[in-house]
Amino acid sequence: MKSFTDERVENYLYAMLPQREPVLQEMERQAKARDIPIVGPAVGRLFYQYARLINAKTVFELGSAIGYSTIWWAKAVGEGGTVHYTDGSRKNADEARGYFEQAGVADRIQIHVGDALEVLSERKEEFDIVFNDVDKHDYPRVFNMAAARVRKGGLFISDNALWSGSVAYAAGNPDLANSAEPDKYAKGVVEFNRLLYSSKDWFTTIVPLRDGVAVALRV
Repeated sequence: MKSFTDERVENYLYAMLPQREPVLQEMERQAKARDIPIVGPAVGRLFYQYARLINAKTVFELGSAIGYSTIWWAKAVGEGGTVHYTDGSRKNADEARGYFEQAGVADRIQIHVGDALEVLSERKEEFDIVFNDVDKHDYPRVFNMAAARVRKGGLFISDNALWSGSVAYAAGNPDLANSAEPDKYAKGVVEFNRLLYSSKDWFTTIVPLRDGVAVALRV
C-alpha cells in the first residue's frame, strides 16, 4: 500500500502519536520487515476511539493477520469483552496468540482459523462492531452479510476504503483517475463503497486516514 496523502501531512500525523507499548512496537517492526499488512498505529487509535464511543463489548474481525488490530479492539472492549480473530493461516494465528499473551488480552480474544466469511456466516448473534479487512474483491460479499451481523447503533468498519487512491477512477474525472485499467480489487472496493453509501441500513463516512477507513453506523 502506497500513501496517497501529502507526505508532510502523513509524517506529521505519525509524529504526533504517543509511543506504543512494546508488543505493538514489535508487531510494527515485524510488519515492516516482513511486509505483513497491518492497519498501523494511527488507525489502531481510531478503532479504539470508535469502540469506546459506542461502549462496544463484542467485535468480529474479518481478516486479522498477526493480530495487530485485534489488540487495539481487545483493549477497547475491556475486561468481559470479546473480540473474534479470524485468519486462514494457522501460522499467523499462532504468532498472534503469542502477541495477545504479551499484551495481556488473550482472555478477551477468540481465535478462529479458516475462511473469515464462512466463520461469520456461522455466527447467529449480532456484534457491536464488525471489522472488514478481507481480500478487497470480496468486500461486496461482506456488505451483503453485515446488516444481519451488526446491532442497530453498532458499527461496520472497513479498512482500505480508498485503496491507495485507485478508487478515483470511479469519480469520472480523468485528472483523478489512474491511467491503468483498475484491477478486481479496486473495482471491489468501489462497488462496496457505492453499496454502503446507497444503503438505508447504514450511515457511512470514509475517513481519509492512511488507506481510508469506511465507518458505517447501523441505523
